[in-house]
Amino acid sequence: MQNLKLPRNLYSHIAGIDLIRNNDGDFYVLEDNLRCPSGVSYMLENRRMMMRLFPELFAHSPVAPVEHYPNLLGETLRAASLKANPTVAVLTPGRFNSAYFEHAFLARQMGVELVEGADLFVHQNRVYMKTTVGPQQVDVIYRRVDDDFLDPLAGNPSSMLGVPGLYAAYRTGNVVLANAMGTGIADDKSIYPYVPDMIRFYLSEEPILKNVPTWQCRKKKDLQYVLDHLPELVVKEAQGAGGYGMLIGPKASKKELETFRGLLKAHPEDYIAQPTLSLSTCPTFVDEGVAPRHLDLRPFVLSGKKIQMVPGGLTRVALKKGSLVVNSSQGGGTKDTWVLEDDLC
Repeated sequence: MQNLKLPRNLYSHIAGIDLIRNNDGDFYVLEDNLRCPSGVSYMLENRRMMMRLFPELFAHSPVAPVEHYPNLLGETLRAASLKANPTVAVLTPGRFNSAYFEHAFLARQMGVELVEGADLFVHQNRVYMKTTVGPQQVDVIYRRVDDDFLDPLAGNPSSMLGVPGLYAAYRTGNVVLANAMGTGIADDKSIYPYVPDMIRFYLSEEPILKNVPTWQCRKKKDLQYVLDHLPELVVKEAQGAGGYGMLIGPKASKKELETFRGLLKAHPEDYIAQPTLSLSTCPTFVDEGVAPRHLDLRPFVLSGKKIQMVPGGLTRVALKKGSLVVNSSQGGGTKDTWVLEDDLC
């Protein structure tokens, strides 16, 4: 990606920013998702089901719409190309991927083709899609495949998910990838502590939302603090996702604490630590009835010719009592998220 100039100088076309509200009443950015942020289809399906099951609620409440997100996404993807009428496709790893429903859903809603790596080929540094009427050039690829698997000639040589030669076509400017290769560096939790300084440096502005205090275990002083206060902290893998590889100190057993103590000493650069936050709760229907459960909010930000969002987002809720892990891979659920039209004035 070095010395590579992208159309409109855009790297992150779709971003998912995880927000939480702490017991001090303030909102915090928990983490940034810029590689392949997922979950927006649940936002749309939650709203669709709520309107179907409880139409009377929407008749009496001025709830702002979110249904136009696919239109905004399609507009953002088309604007990523310098062509007047570019061809857009959604690249999926295939039906065995956990987010395949979302890939198919968004492609259908945008009216573009859903393709796998085998459906594409590169000729003379241009990407083509196989169709029943012959090859069709693809100008913009909304990729839901991680960087390393996009092109076996540039990344993982054993990848069957990508397209040989895709990176060469990308470097020559004949195809746009959304998001750009390399944007996943912003997902690394070791980068997260520097974001407020990035805002000050590049935008000459003060961040509006707070960052969660973060200790980078690769720093000796930070590591010592984490080891001394391990039962009080949340420890995360710097490149982890899905709620895996985490330690929640206050809820951990002695064995789990000692295991993580060993991991931190052996590979401190792989971990960060944060204070255990008291995520806000929301009434949730569970087996024992309606009870409070912790949650977070992931709004989706689209960057094209202009920055766009829908008034809503993906609210993820921990269904287990007392759990602070809201990820669906860890048994979490989702909720419809309302922003009232009056709040937008």
